[in-house]
Amino acid sequence: MSFSYEVKNELVSKELENNCCKKSLLYGMALFAKQFSFRSIVFQSENKHTVTLYQTLLQELCNVSSNAVASPSGKTFTVTLSDSAVCARLMAYFGHGEHETSLKINHSNFTCPLCPNAFLAGVFLSCGTVSSPEKDYHLEFTVPFLNLSKSLITLLQELELEPKLGNRKGYHIIYFKDSSAIEDCLYIMGASASMFDMMNVKIVKEIRNSANRRANCETANIEKTVNAAMPQLEAIIKLKKSKRLESLSPALREMAKIRLENPELSLQELAEQFDPPLTKSGANHRLKRLMQLAAEIDGQQ
Repeated sequence: MSFSYEVKNELVSKELENNCCKKSLLYGMALFAKQFSFRSIVFQSENKHTVTLYQTLLQELCNVSSNAVASPSGKTFTVTLSDSAVCARLMAYFGHGEHETSLKINHSNFTCPLCPNAFLAGVFLSCGTVSSPEKDYHLEFTVPFLNLSKSLITLLQELELEPKLGNRKGYHIIYFKDSSAIEDCLYIMGASASMFDMMNVKIVKEIRNSANRRANCETANIEKTVNAAMPQLEAIIKLKKSKRLESLSPALREMAKIRLENPELSLQELAEQFDPPLTKSGANHRLKRLMQLAAEIDGQQ
């Protein structure tokens, strides 16, 4: 199973409580599908769970029943809506008129602050892919129309992401190659488990690269360092994503910054990064406090 497939499975399994977010999710899936017009609306995916979610949302939100047709190879599933009355009803539901000259994102569909996040998840389910972090750092959206791709770039920028735009075989490719940007994008979409999986892989790769530069660093010590650092790094990332890091004391913010920049260091080596150096117990105390604060976030959710 590819990493991209795993991300989509995580997004499909995510429970959305608000109908406005469900609508935004469906809107992202439909708008960036194979066809989205008054003549036909066609959604296609290699992920059967994604197709099932699309059909479920159509039925729940729009009272539209649909059939999924498998390709001869059984690798692709397609849902086609060709009844003009049904297509017109769905287009109107998302606020699109017959006289529009080009497709753009209709932001009036976003009712609450989380709606753009759900929409982006829908877009990824429809036309997104992400490479395995073991091989490469690359996440992209494949969009057939220029104005629609520009509209998506604007939305991503509003979510504090900075994608790049390319072209491949006539399609507009919106992509990220920076690992931190990909992690942020996964987190915004709601694929936090996949984000942490990616971080784990990246940290192990960084530690292994560091080990190659250190002839005396054995594999057992690498794994021990990874196991110790991972809970600390996950806690710091959680505090950062929830905007709690800025409100912490200077001492804790400094610890968070130095740990993020040096995931391969042991506790003693980490303590020596400070000026003046901390004791090993002092560094350990700060890291434990960061983990406690991150655990409190889970308790509040």
